Amino acid sequence: MQVYKNFIGGEFVASQGTRRINNVNPADTREVLGEVILSTKAEAAQAVEVAAKAFKEWRKIPAPKRGAIVAKAAQLMLERKEQIARTLTREEGKLLSEAMGEMQRAINIAEFCAAHGRRLNGEVIPLELANNVGYTMKEPVGVAAIITPWNFPAAIPIWKIAPALVAGNSVVFKPASLVPATAELLMACFAEAGLPAGVLNMVIGSGGEVGNTFVDHPDVRLVSFTGSTDIGLGIYKRAAGRGIRAQCEMGGKNPVIVCDDADLDLAVSGVFNGAFGSTGQRCTATSRVIVQHAVADAFLERLMAQVQKMKMGNPLDASTDMGPSVDESQLKTVLDYIEIGKNQGAELLCGGDRPTTAECAHGHFVNPTIFDKVQPHMRIHNEEIFGPVLSVVRVESFDEALEVANHSEFGLTSSVYTRDLTRTFRYIHEIETGITHVNSPTLGGEAQMPFGGMKNTGVGPREQGTEVFDFYTETKAVYIDFTGAKREGKLY
Repeated sequence: MQVYKNFIGGEFVASQGTRRINNVNPADTREVLGEVILSTKAEAAQAVEVAAKAFKEWRKIPAPKRGAIVAKAAQLMLERKEQIARTLTREEGKLLSEAMGEMQRAINIAEFCAAHGRRLNGEVIPLELANNVGYTMKEPVGVAAIITPWNFPAAIPIWKIAPALVAGNSVVFKPASLVPATAELLMACFAEAGLPAGVLNMVIGSGGEVGNTFVDHPDVRLVSFTGSTDIGLGIYKRAAGRGIRAQCEMGGKNPVIVCDDADLDLAVSGVFNGAFGSTGQRCTATSRVIVQHAVADAFLERLMAQVQKMKMGNPLDASTDMGPSVDESQLKTVLDYIEIGKNQGAELLCGGDRPTTAECAHGHFVNPTIFDKVQPHMRIHNEEIFGPVLSVVRVESFDEALEVANHSEFGLTSSVYTRDLTRTFRYIHEIETGITHVNSPTLGGEAQMPFGGMKNTGVGPREQGTEVFDFYTETKAVYIDFTGAKREGKLY
């Protein structure tokens, strides 16, 4: 059986921890893919110390050359795209087509960040004094601790690691313990790209042991986290207590408004993909649909017709439409929320149970579920489920739809389907989300665009795009006086 290893100081090394868990295929739990040894606090601290030492030399390497190494890693990911995607599918459960899409996004982000090594610019700023020059420059911060979830085990690590490295920081990385094989393959790409030993280190383990050790270590100067709101806020507080910068992307409860003038076929397609793609296990998944009464029945009739055609099973099979929940715990969470929805009075239109087919008998599968006549006070309307459960709220007017859409502690992404230009721009200006779409799903995003949300979805600067480099760099202001003379008068 494969035993997954840490990556410290440029080498894959076995953990000396005593706690072990199996890496299981969620589509067929009879298949054990390997064994994870949960690392100790001492091993996490060792990785930080190695990264701190490597940082001293890595920061001196010119940014274009750092970018070239990240570009080479992107090329290796491209060459191994299908291999990594298949590994990702087997241990996480998303469809192979979705895993291939995730890999392409990771590659795009790495390429974008690599090119930014030639654009890590400051600016020359006019000064009041004659024969004086003022300019700014970007410098790395130090050791970056990167903590990522299981649902996008390639794209999320890359959109943190790539900018951190190009900016000149060294990295300690804790992947989710459910996806160790994908993490190992990504580390191999960076190692073979020529990254100096110790600049990037990976330690597999629990948040309580490895994650907290990273955040609390005196050599760590910045933390980037993606995961649950409770854990993210806890990390943000720990980082603030140390006076270091933190970036936490957390929960989502993403709404789609379907107006009475919408192209219903377009809206159904977008909601279908947004709600049930990746088994609803995306922070950008569509979890709420707010539809005007005039088109609600027609919209739901078309959506139900799509859902009833769905095939669940082996996510490596091209004919499969939806894979499993990632593990037994997540499956239980989804089933529990379905019961909560029923008990609070929402109308169950379809799903709500587990499939009975032989192909799904040994996996963590749940049928795609739609609740109608959901009220804004209900828990399934307000709490993140992270599964294929869609809540439909019926409203009379566009104003009511906007009010319901903003009735959430979260604000990651959103969408509106309408042909009305006035509604479109009102929506863009009034919706309380960091990302919004018009006549397209809540999913997706491009490497050159910022990613992040409002309210309890996120704290700290945005990820991706050029804005991410503001998080991973310090700005230094430089004043050069070439008068050669003593300055007279009061100095400010």
